[in-house]
Formats: sequence, structure tokens, C-alpha cells
Amino acid sequence: MNPPCGRCKKPVYPTEKINCLDKYWHKGCFSCEVCKMALSMNNYKGFEKKPYCSMHYPKTSFTIVTDTPENLRLKQQTMLNSQALYKEDFEKNKGRGFSVVVDTPEMQRLKKTQDQISNIKYHEDFEKSKIRGDAPPPENRQDEPSAPETLRQPAEQLRPAAVAPSCGGKRYQALYSYAAAEADEVSLLEGDLILDVEPIDEGWMFGCNQRTGQRGMLPANYVRPV
Repeated sequence: MNPPCGRCKKPVYPTEKINCLDKYWHKGCFSCEVCKMALSMNNYKGFEKKPYCSMHYPKTSFTIVTDTPENLRLKQQTMLNSQALYKEDFEKNKGRGFSVVVDTPEMQRLKKTQDQISNIKYHEDFEKSKIRGDAPPPENRQDEPSAPETLRQPAEQLRPAAVAPSCGGKRYQALYSYAAAEADEVSLLEGDLILDVEPIDEGWMFGCNQRTGQRGMLPANYVRPV
């Protein structure tokens, strides 16, 4: 049975048949879609399985990839190669500390707990290093909150007078360690209990460190009420 022509749909006989663009054409029907200029196998340009001359060939700014059986086969083969490579890498890394960890709520809780433990360990090591005299410079202590702004301004202008308030103040607990910078300040270790605490101004308090018995000023953002 003779196949139909790609343009006129009439039967194409072997003597006048052109096989191109996955279709059969009459020699007279194989022409440009726009100007109808007769084309041959040497001067046609195909676009979406239609013949065009060089002048009227559609100009595109992107590449159209036809989803042909060959392209589908290549896509599937690429996916299989990727899976095989992933499996190979996974087998190589087994036993070397490599594991796939799912970010579940439980894992997030454990991570948060580990961060807190690491922070406490850092403070312990910092206090020990102060005793040895090899404490890191202040700019590296990023975990601790900065002391009140008054520490970074001239003491004679903004520093309140270290006058001991009356007894009966509140009890506070140190959240962070603090090394006294002046003679009228109190040094703190994380967890110290501070007695008779009274606010002096914004950012500073006056109290007594129960552990050392020292009385003086302390930064308010280093302690919390108990």
C-alpha cells in the first residue's frame, strides 16, 4: 500500500517518493511551508517535521529537545548511572563514619542539647584558661552576651557610683562567667548564686556573690532571678 503524502495526503508512488522528516512526500509537494519554494534533500531545513527554506527557517533562541524514544532511553540510562554511582559511593563510605541522618524533630532536639553542652564546656575551659593565664582574647568570646554599653564608654562619664544598697534584695543566679574589670565589680562563675541584688541603673546591679562573699557591681544581662 502506498503511503500518503505529508502535504496533500494523496498516495505517494515509488517513482515520485521522497522520504524525509519521518514522512513521505511527492517531489512537487516537498516545498517550503512559507514561500512554497521547491526543496530538495540538499537544501531543506526541518523544523517540527516540516520543511523550510533557509530564508524562512524559524529562528529560535532555545533548543527544542524532542521526547523521542532515543532521548527517553538516554534519560533512563543517565538516571541508572547516577543511582549506581551513588550506591558505589555509599558502599565505599560505609564504616568511615558516613551516615544518612534524617532531620527529624528528635534529631533537632538532640542537636540543640549538644550545642548547649558544648557551650557549657566552652565556659568551663575558658575559666580554667583564665587561671593559667592563656584565656582567648575578648573578641573571640562570641558565645557570651556583650557587657552593658557602659563598659565601652568612659567610666568617669557613665559609670554609676558603687554605693551598696540596703539589704533585702532579690536572689539571682549567674548565667555566664564574668571577670571583674574594676575593683568595685564582682567576678562570676556560671551558676553562682547572687544575694541581696538591687538594680543600680539600666544594665547594672549590685549584689553579693555567695560563693566568694564578694560584694559589688555586676552586669544585669549576665544573671537571672531565682
